[in-house]
Amino acid sequence: MKNPLLLSTVFSIFFALTANAQARLDKPKVYLGTSHGVTASTVHSDPALNLDNLLFGYNGGLSFRFISDKVVGIQLEANFSQRGWVEARNSYSRRLNYIEMPFLTHIYMGKRDVRFIIHLGPKIACFLSDNVLINNTGGATDYQYTHPIENKFEYGFAFGLGCEFQFGKQLMGLEARGAYTLSDIFSNSKAAYFGYSRNLGLSLNLAWLFQVK
Repeated sequence: MKNPLLLSTVFSIFFALTANAQARLDKPKVYLGTSHGVTASTVHSDPALNLDNLLFGYNGGLSFRFISDKVVGIQLEANFSQRGWVEARNSYSRRLNYIEMPFLTHIYMGKRDVRFIIHLGPKIACFLSDNVLINNTGGATDYQYTHPIENKFEYGFAFGLGCEFQFGKQLMGLEARGAYTLSDIFSNSKAAYFGYSRNLGLSLNLAWLFQVK
């Protein structure tokens, strides 16, 4: 099974089905909340860009969590997420803005007031806009300087680790998450310049959720 998205989806389904083997909760728990943090991203491409540092941006949005079994639940999110890349010696930098929707298996363990959490599963995203932050290329005409983002729809997978603290019906958490995109931002046709061009990044978010049921 070489396709990472397929592997991630299979793991998500596996853990969701495993929930049926866990002890059922007397009452399902539903949480709504929000999270905000920072992204650190770059682009993985062929031919490779002459990259330098990671590009930092914003990541945040809304979360819905449903738990009916001990240990396992599901979490759906709608986030605004910034990606992009920085080329060597700060010669060129470009930021990409997306609306992102992860569909995650939520795994938790630990005591009631302190939990360790794992999130994994597929995600999709829709490109909104981009802006060039730095352009010191001296009028160079490389493909990434002269072409818009050509693929507006994106899909990939995400994996996160974190911890949460419970105060009554509220949860406060910190999560580090890695994400890899399997679709390309530029054309990947046989005649295209890039064989592949994919967003790659990390995020660190603070989350606040409250139990509504």
